[in-house]
Amino acid sequence: MSALPPLRSGSLRRRTIVAVLALVALLLVVLAVVVDIALGARLRGQIEERLRDRAAAAASLVGTVDDADLAERLSYQGLAVRIDGAGGDSVVAGPSPEQLRDGPPGPGGGPGAGDRSVPQPTASGNVAVVASDVSGDDQLVTLRSTLSDGSTLTLTASAVGVGETLVQVRWIMALASAGVLLLAAGAVTVVVRRSLGPLEQVSQVARAIGAGERERRLRPTRSDTEIGRVATALDDMLDDVVGAEKTARDAEARLRAFLSDAAHELRTPVAGIRAAADTLVRADLDGPERDQLAAHVAREATRASRLIDDLLTMARVDRGLELHVVDADLRAVVEAEVRRVPLVHPSLRIRAETPDAVVPVRIDVDRIAQVLSNLVENAARATGGHGSVLLTVDRPGGEARVTVDDDGPGVADADRERIFERLVRLDEGRVSSGGVGLGLPIARGIARAHGGDVRCAPGQTGARFVVTVPQS
Repeated sequence: MSALPPLRSGSLRRRTIVAVLALVALLLVVLAVVVDIALGARLRGQIEERLRDRAAAAASLVGTVDDADLAERLSYQGLAVRIDGAGGDSVVAGPSPEQLRDGPPGPGGGPGAGDRSVPQPTASGNVAVVASDVSGDDQLVTLRSTLSDGSTLTLTASAVGVGETLVQVRWIMALASAGVLLLAAGAVTVVVRRSLGPLEQVSQVARAIGAGERERRLRPTRSDTEIGRVATALDDMLDDVVGAEKTARDAEARLRAFLSDAAHELRTPVAGIRAAADTLVRADLDGPERDQLAAHVAREATRASRLIDDLLTMARVDRGLELHVVDADLRAVVEAEVRRVPLVHPSLRIRAETPDAVVPVRIDVDRIAQVLSNLVENAARATGGHGSVLLTVDRPGGEARVTVDDDGPGVADADRERIFERLVRLDEGRVSSGGVGLGLPIARGIARAHGGDVRCAPGQTGARFVVTVPQS
């Protein structure tokens, strides 16, 4: 599994504010560029319309006034006028183009033009502009028109005012943009601080939980938002962590109790063996007394050995049993257990009910036999070795099942799961019991290692244990 990259832990508030302000600044720059281009084009378009109006007015006067008078009239509004006649003569009036680059003159700047005006073009008349084109640069706009009499009219207007107007507009836009950015910075800071407030609450809850308040939770009002989903995920994670912590503590407590009970159980036979051995060594005993002490040593040694074997088996169950699985008939395993029990418990009445057909299973025969032996031993202790035990084999569904019934005192409903805990023995079984409370946990562990289970079910008279294993 590849390692995840480290979490980028830069300030989310700062990054958000910078990103928003950068976006606003970009939009303001785009707006300024669009306004500059559109306004410049509009102002130059107005100058071009003015020149076309003057050219149309001049076309209406062709033939009625001479070229000098026409040029003088056209230059009245600060235009540079040049008329090139068809015969090669030229007339110039108004300021020169070089003068216009320094700025447009005011109205009436031409000599003798104060009392003259240029008539507007009329719809009637046979004279018109034949062709025209507009050219120029950032400071001048020039219109060249060919009139109907073959002469060429050149009108030049200053565009310096356009540049000055655009410069003023740019300054206004810059100042306005700076103000907008300042206002946006303040507003975005307030909005981001309020928006990221829940994250501060998350940090506070996390610190409180780290300080020991394990029950603190975020509990978002809405779980369908971004913050709500994060808070819900954190609450779920905290529930899992706290649950795992509680489970670990419970497991540690059970382990301590298990070790304490195991040590206590071992101490009893070891103490008996030691006392008997000291008596045999120190006392001068003969005959029945010596034999009785030797039998006691052997009995206590057997008891200690059995406890150690059970503890080792339980450890193997926890680690994972190594099963030697073979195809077998479950009936044969049950019948073998029925034949073994009278040799150990002669007073115990045991019988089996098995189907006529084979019950095929894939099991570790010795381990399943150990499960049945532990259940029968449990029944023998519960009935004092003089009861009745019935083993029933059937195959409901896709599994094979062995039911072990006895006629002992039974198991209370509240204890049906508790008896599968380690070193747990019911009060009724402690008087005459020779077990230490590991038989049932071992039986369940072996059955579950096969993919089955052992459970305590309600019985008709005494206790009922059901063993299930998968069929082959």
